[in-house]
Amino acid sequence: MKLIVGLGNPGREYRDTRHNIGFMVADEVVRRFGGEFALAPSQVTETLCAKRFGPQPMLVAKPLTFMNRSGDAVAGLLRYYGLEATDLLVVVDDVALPFGRIRVRARGSAGGHNGLKSITQRIGTMEFPRLRLGVGRGDARRDLANHVLSTFEADERAGLDELVTRAADAAEMFAADGIARVMNVYNPDAAGPDAN
Repeated sequence: MKLIVGLGNPGREYRDTRHNIGFMVADEVVRRFGGEFALAPSQVTETLCAKRFGPQPMLVAKPLTFMNRSGDAVAGLLRYYGLEATDLLVVVDDVALPFGRIRVRARGSAGGHNGLKSITQRIGTMEFPRLRLGVGRGDARRDLANHVLSTFEADERAGLDELVTRAADAAEMFAADGIARVMNVYNPDAAGPDAN
């Protein structure tokens, strides 16, 4: 089984913010297989989960711990379901990437992202795949925390659905084919018509 974790913050006030694009992708993946989110088992810290059964089983999760404590939920899910870090794909916003860009890595540093930092600390390794989604940096004079907690600009909203759709496609590909295939198809330097 593969575990897809979309990062974000719980609560209506954060729902449409840049920091919650991981939640948006998780919602889209679950919508596609007709699942519904429910609270994870009590042994796992505050998390919504939906499970797809069948030949390519997948667990999709949205930690409700706020971004800075995402690792509590991820560590609990890996432990409860007996999964390895390599079975995990974390879907996360990235201000270092231009809006709409996707970058896939099999491992790496947190790159300043508090959600990835929390996961790395709690599971004890950087060796887990991540799907970084470009949300842009915006005005460099603006506080970065305010930027990621802001909603998308009007000119970005048109491309937001496409970005979420492509990211959900990548997450499903990870569940079916593994991280190497996703990197080949979705990374900017990948060859082929699907590269972006």
